[in-house]
Amino acid sequence: MEKVQIYKFGGASVRDAAAIQNLASIVQRYGSEQPLLVVVSAMGKTTNALEELFQLAYVGQDYTAQLARLGAFHQNIATELEEANGVAPDDAVAPTLSEMLTELADGLATVGPGDYDRQYDQIVSFGELLATSIVARALGVRWLDCRPLIRTDHTWREGRLDWPTTERNIAATLPELLAKGPVLTQGFLGGTAGGATTTLGREGSDYTAAIFAYCLRAASVTIWKDVAGLLNADPKIFPDTVRYAEISYRETIEMAYYGASVIHPKTLKPLADRSIPLRIKSFLDPEAEGTLVHDCQHPALAPAFICKTDQCLLSFESKDFAFISEENLEVIFGALAQAKLKINVMQNSAISFSVCTDFSERRISKLLDLLREQFTLHYNTGLTLFTIKNYDAASITRLTAGRGLLLEQRTRSTFQFVCK
Repeated sequence: MEKVQIYKFGGASVRDAAAIQNLASIVQRYGSEQPLLVVVSAMGKTTNALEELFQLAYVGQDYTAQLARLGAFHQNIATELEEANGVAPDDAVAPTLSEMLTELADGLATVGPGDYDRQYDQIVSFGELLATSIVARALGVRWLDCRPLIRTDHTWREGRLDWPTTERNIAATLPELLAKGPVLTQGFLGGTAGGATTTLGREGSDYTAAIFAYCLRAASVTIWKDVAGLLNADPKIFPDTVRYAEISYRETIEMAYYGASVIHPKTLKPLADRSIPLRIKSFLDPEAEGTLVHDCQHPALAPAFICKTDQCLLSFESKDFAFISEENLEVIFGALAQAKLKINVMQNSAISFSVCTDFSERRISKLLDLLREQFTLHYNTGLTLFTIKNYDAASITRLTAGRGLLLEQRTRSTFQFVCK
């Protein structure tokens, strides 16, 4: 069998009927040369809507209006596509939308006090299931449920992959299906050995594409975005962005780690391990060059500006004015892991240790419960973390001018600071 292409389309590329028709034209025009697996995210802001639905159900509040609105949104898109195509979709291609919406309603009815994160995954996963049902039927391609293939543990909302089982599952299933034509599946989702749904972390559909690519030894992965490629900054924040035409795996991994929004942080390692090139292209201008990420050497890059909002700065101080020792740090790191808080920046002094994390009220409260007996804790919320990769003096001055810095840190190639 020829080597497989993997195409990943995010929420913006399936946000409405016109966007899905554009996706179809890209698949028909560029995806016919080799066997093709298409990975699709939830439509538009559906994940946010499902999070709202889940939260209402979890606290016992009425959610019927929100559920009806979500159903109508998807149904309207499906109807518009059916009218545009001029033929009824084939029910054998994918589960029907009404089946999916009924399953979602049944799931919401079971939500209640208990394991918050486990229940979250069972509900929020419907974004990708609904989207792929509509897109597969619109394209007339085979729909594949990825959950029995991508095996994870029970780390809800951040499923850890069982790579050997996942690779066996995919290798045993996909080649035969792909030999018959394009296959469309979900990003972001996995499943446990017992059949429960897990998710791979917000924006995890890129990672899904990399998982399939690794297991199939794909020829390439293409991520279709609403930007021209991998840029040195978010064009919504910085008007004068620079596109990287070519960039190494290592450089891209570091940018993703620091929060570059174009690529999920876990995406690059599986691709680098098997030297699978990653292309980042614009679905708005598919003829444009985009960015090629692969194993390469390149001259010094333009500074990259990365912005993470809704940050929380936590400071831990020893209650008896003792130094922050390795034993103290072991306790703090253990509590951060239990609370599922990831450190974006950390810094210590003689009697205090500070970390900057993404803000989650539920997770911060758990951390405080774990540590308040041993440490005096202070924290600020509503902050912004800026990272400059490959900084120079001018880039630091540009970003820090007029800002009140609460924490700053620099290495040979990276400058970070937290501000209000």
